[in-house]
Amino acid sequence: MRLCSTLNRGLSVSFAEAVRRGIPGDGGLFIPASIPLCSAGFLRGVGGLSFPEIAFEVARILLDGEMPETDLRNVVEGAITFDAPLRRLDDTTAVLELFHGPTLAFKDFGARFMARVMSYARRDGDEGYTVLVATSGDTGSAVASAFQGIPGVSVVLLYPSGRVSQIQESQLTTFTGNVTALEIAGTFDDCQRLVKSAFADRELDARRRLTSANSINIARLLPQTFYYFNAFARLGERDRGVVFSVPSGNLGNLTAGLIAWKMGLPVVRFVAALNANDVVGRYFSSGVYTPGSAVTTLSNAMDVGDPGNLPRIRALFDDDIEAMRRAVFTASVSDDETRGAIAEVFRKYGYVLDPHGAVGYRALARYRALAGGSFAGIVLETAHPAKFIDVYDTPVRESITVPERLQVLLGGKKNSVQLPAGFRELKAFLMES
Repeated sequence: MRLCSTLNRGLSVSFAEAVRRGIPGDGGLFIPASIPLCSAGFLRGVGGLSFPEIAFEVARILLDGEMPETDLRNVVEGAITFDAPLRRLDDTTAVLELFHGPTLAFKDFGARFMARVMSYARRDGDEGYTVLVATSGDTGSAVASAFQGIPGVSVVLLYPSGRVSQIQESQLTTFTGNVTALEIAGTFDDCQRLVKSAFADRELDARRRLTSANSINIARLLPQTFYYFNAFARLGERDRGVVFSVPSGNLGNLTAGLIAWKMGLPVVRFVAALNANDVVGRYFSSGVYTPGSAVTTLSNAMDVGDPGNLPRIRALFDDDIEAMRRAVFTASVSDDETRGAIAEVFRKYGYVLDPHGAVGYRALARYRALAGGSFAGIVLETAHPAKFIDVYDTPVRESITVPERLQVLLGGKKNSVQLPAGFRELKAFLMES
């Protein structure tokens, strides 16, 4: 697998080099120079494969010899140790549950895969490094869990103060050892800007050997394709066509879905389900991209005003806005609509959506009303509802069982370092720590 930059298609690096560097030196993002197609035989027989078998086959096709197959299988089977079940709500709508990993969020898939890829690289003589992560809630804890205790790796998490749920903050700040949480006085966009500035600073990179475990790192992004194929395999009525509704903030999940589609996964369309942070919807409507300032919503992991993966989506479509519109429908969902979707699904099906999944459910309904058709709609449920317990009204809240691993965290000691949203302060901390 060769990768190029979103800003320079002439650049060509290996997968291992792209993972180590995190982002290209030109400030762009790594994307596959070309996307291989799955065989028709694989798609026909996918329903008979287990999730780890599907994940290995997709990884093998994508990486195309970058890693010996025995080692790749060990990486995949070590990462994909939990399921991503498809829960039927009715004959036309299902929920893809992506919260059965160690930190109860979809970020576990990519973080665990990436940690094992990096551990494999170090076994081949690579030096140690610092994993620098901006998180709006779930990414940081997934990365910390995946990398905790790995020799030669330091993990530094940047999260926006007061803009994550109590349980999410407990997950972020109760790790010790090689994990440090930085509580930034700003928004997620500030955290993401600081991470990008750190990568651009040669002195800092030379001192700490920086890499990223955000979805800006290709090793975090590619394994998210696995569960799209797995959902298709579990659907059963695959001849009806499928529409995925993807809660979208930094757009990593949507980008992974589009890569799966370009590999041959037969998707009718994607719904980019947005909250009040509707910068992508405005871009699709006008054709002009104008980043905004993030506003706080119930679906906090999607509170992004300048989505980091949008350049990848634009590159996948050669910046053809009409082609993007044909593949992706955007819908912005308010907090009131989010609450309404949670109440509706609980009343009709006895199922509890987390706020992000609720945005996806309402956005899918909006697309269905406009497009019609008898397609199967799949909503990505990206985190366990217990992580957002304060969002729910009493009847719904009382139906939620808080997993024991979250209950334990709530009693843990908070370990974080407070910093302003300035790069000078971040650099000083990283240089001295």
